[in-house]
Amino acid sequence: MKHAKRLQALMLGLSMLAAGLPAWAAETAASTGTYAAATGGTGGPIANELNLQPPATQIATEVYSLHNWMMGVCLVIFIAVFGVMFYSIFKHRKSLGHKPATFHESTAVEVAWTIVPFLIVIGMALPATRTVVGMKDTSNADITIKVTGMQWKWGYDYLKGEGEGISFLSTLSTPRAQVGAPGFEPTEKRGDNYLMEVDNEVVVPVHRKIRLITTANDVIHSWSIPAFAVKQDAIPGFVRDTWFKAEHTGTFRGYCSELCGKEHAFMPIVVRVVTDAEYKTWVDGKKKEMAALADDPNKVWTIDELKTKGEKVYNTNCVVCHQANGKGVPAAFAPLDGSEAVNGPKAEQINVLLHGKKSGKYPAEMPAWKQLSDTDIAAVITYTRNSWSNKAAENIVQPAEVLAARK
Repeated sequence: MKHAKRLQALMLGLSMLAAGLPAWAAETAASTGTYAAATGGTGGPIANELNLQPPATQIATEVYSLHNWMMGVCLVIFIAVFGVMFYSIFKHRKSLGHKPATFHESTAVEVAWTIVPFLIVIGMALPATRTVVGMKDTSNADITIKVTGMQWKWGYDYLKGEGEGISFLSTLSTPRAQVGAPGFEPTEKRGDNYLMEVDNEVVVPVHRKIRLITTANDVIHSWSIPAFAVKQDAIPGFVRDTWFKAEHTGTFRGYCSELCGKEHAFMPIVVRVVTDAEYKTWVDGKKKEMAALADDPNKVWTIDELKTKGEKVYNTNCVVCHQANGKGVPAAFAPLDGSEAVNGPKAEQINVLLHGKKSGKYPAEMPAWKQLSDTDIAAVITYTRNSWSNKAAENIVQPAEVLAARK
């Protein structure tokens, strides 16, 4: 009886400890004023971190609580089961003169080991179900953002709410000189946010419900921010959604968490949560930036202008698969140097960039690049047709031709 009471006290203490951990983590984040300060300033994973990232949303706090609660339950069960087992082995060993019992069944024991696990499962399932249902409730969102995964970057389109109409691509900004290559050491010192930084961050206001609609235009990707307890697959041909409501301002970092190809590790996600006033300023600035970059599709460009612009577009969007020398990757991605499509009629190449192509010769499908502007598509096609060993007869494409092909 004395040992039973001690075991009950141990189980109660462990449960209270598990329940208290998430509140402590949330208070730590809140006391700093910003989430970034609460996590060492990175907004992402920390070296030697042993637990989940401190929660930055209500759902993440619930997940954190469930995680600690279930770990506590498992620990209690582990200690209880193995404690009883080793105690019995030690106290009732043959060397002390004990003899094994001769009974083969016990109704009380069988009822106990059926009812007790059932109650434990119910105790774990009820709060988990409530949290999972809450994760799926994307109604009454303040802002809706479409997230498109592609090899290897993310496309973002603000569909509803303040910022509607904003659209941009988000690409890894860590220099390749810090990354290196197989057989080649990096030539630059790696920064604090190595492989966790992008050229265009997702910006959202704090304390506002953000709905994310995910899809992909090539293979399965997964949009994941651990601090938000968000992980939603982006599947080609399907539309799925999730949401978050950040409780802290700061920077939050994550990765594509599906094995989406050879550059999978170079597809980070960065979300910057700001105040309402800062968000309004960002929206105004982003719309002015988009208006300034919008080119007149009827403008006639020279071939040198298109080649110069096209090289920048190529290095940003195409070089990962097709390589800087246009040779592609053997048995993975098609070469552009000497390609029949690049040297052939330009209408076919325009169609490939607008609609994508799966030839069957290579395992990787050429994704559609409709999100690029008419000028960017015209420029990159012109660049490829006049680079390396390519000598296409139709060596220049104007934006107006791309615009006509979209219709």
